[in-house]
Amino acid sequence: MKTNNNISDRNRFKEMTPEKKLELSLRLYYSARELKEASLRTFHPDWDDEKIEEEVRRVFLYARS
Repeated sequence: MKTNNNISDRNRFKEMTPEKKLELSLRLYYSARELKEASLRTFHPDWDDEKIEEEVRRVFLYARS
């Protein structure tokens, strides 16, 4: 079901410049990495920073949509 909000958001995205779309997608990407890092720290409190970063890299390297 489509809502006015959904249509408004879609129109706003269409009107964005390519630079703004890139900025938005990069912010989303880095937010996802931060969330994954926080999740790994919660589930693996014994892992050091190096192990956490290694796992974040691995997860994003092999991510599929």
